Amino acid sequence: MIWGRHATQAALEAGRPIHRIWCTPEMRSASKFLQLLRDAKASGVLVEEVTWARLGQITGGSVHQGIALQTAAAETLDLETLIEGCSDLGEPPLLVALDSVTDPHNLGAVVRSAEAMGAHGVVIPQRRSAGLTGSAAKVAAGALEHLPVARVVNLNRSLEKLKDAGYRVVGLAAEGDVTLTDVDLTGPMVLVTGSEDQGLSLMTRRHCDQLVRIPLRGITPSLNASVATALCVYEVARRNWMKDIHGQAPSPPIRRPKLAGSESPVELTEASESAAPPEQAVLPEQAEAPVEKAPEHRIDLDLNPSQPDAVLPFDQNIQLSP
Repeated sequence: MIWGRHATQAALEAGRPIHRIWCTPEMRSASKFLQLLRDAKASGVLVEEVTWARLGQITGGSVHQGIALQTAAAETLDLETLIEGCSDLGEPPLLVALDSVTDPHNLGAVVRSAEAMGAHGVVIPQRRSAGLTGSAAKVAAGALEHLPVARVVNLNRSLEKLKDAGYRVVGLAAEGDVTLTDVDLTGPMVLVTGSEDQGLSLMTRRHCDQLVRIPLRGITPSLNASVATALCVYEVARRNWMKDIHGQAPSPPIRRPKLAGSESPVELTEASESAAPPEQAVLPEQAEAPVEKAPEHRIDLDLNPSQPDAVLPFDQNIQLSP
């Protein structure tokens, strides 16, 4: 949490990933923050106008100067960038959309399962949704560093954009007319999961091409939102890239969406291989030039001398100088 005019202005100008902004009406129309707040809202950040008293409660009674913001654990992108990045994957893209999932632990668990099973992105709405907070990042266990997340202003309009781009929208609902084992899971697809208490909203259901249910046998009426999403993502993987894997055979490498300013691990590997310096050409062996031998110098050592060395005489007289 960051509050105060100078601190928040510096964070906004530096382009730090931000989840939410609270400001008073005076700050929203201030000359220094007018354009900054417009740009933040256009990028998917939730900008909420509150009273001074409410902002004081949010900041714990600190001197907030009329504005405070909550930083995000990872950056988000717009839907158009995600769609464009998934247009040339070499495999049908799979996206996961969340409708009114407000628990950050559920969001983190969905991101973790989606990334592990080979999904290519997550779509979350700007309002009535958990953000990429520290709690979500902790549960995601590093998956947020690899799986792009698009934050949209209106989820239903975004689903229509995805349909126009060739995606089929499949919603998870208990009253679905087809089971998970019978549904067609081929081609570009968006899996939509609702909240645990109410499921998918009525408007979101109308924008789904098909509603799918997961048959349950026990008394428990429903599954956790993240668990239900993980089951569906696994079923997609089982019918596609996982169907030819047996025993200890490795999984095929995943190709990440080609986002602006980033490269996928596969692309980085290929780029590093192509940029490696060529090996030096091996020159043909040349005939070695003859080497002139240095003249030998012989030294004769007499190890057994014929006459012993002369012995110095000693007359046992010692003279001491005064």
